[in-house]
Amino acid sequence: MPRRYDPERRQRIIDAAIRVVGRRGIAGLSHRTVAAEADVPLGSTTYHFASLDELLVAALRQANEGFGAAVRDSRALADPDADLATELARLMGEWLSGERTGVELEYELYLAALRRPALRPVAAEWTDSVAGILARRTDPLTARALMALMDGVCLQVLLTDAPYDAEYAREVLARVIG
Repeated sequence: MPRRYDPERRQRIIDAAIRVVGRRGIAGLSHRTVAAEADVPLGSTTYHFASLDELLVAALRQANEGFGAAVRDSRALADPDADLATELARLMGEWLSGERTGVELEYELYLAALRRPALRPVAAEWTDSVAGILARRTDPLTARALMALMDGVCLQVLLTDAPYDAEYAREVLARVIG
């Protein structure tokens, strides 16, 4: 039987991995669960991703696009007259008010780098990328501090189920910005 050309298969596998992690957590991820979710033969997952870490790297890169894209595409961040703290607080509020599963998934994949060294460069790429965007409006040190603060605020909201307080976020971001 001839091999069927399927240029979308790799992407379907990544999308399936993200759905599996979203439902079952990283512990529920296997080539078998992803193949079933993507409706592809098991061999396809191992062909495209020799290890689960390779698959997690691809999933983390894709998941990281959410907030990073919002920051990158923000017109207000590009406007030197816009209030940076207000805009960042607004972006975090929009991100946290979206589909919670997606936000939790991004952080689960991001924090998986603690136990999976293969993911660390991807987590660092994401942090460096967003900090680079923020550094256009501040300096590199302040940009990294803003990243740390935003991560902390988001994790607190996710872990405590507390409502996001945009005014608090704006105030602490403004203090870091100076």
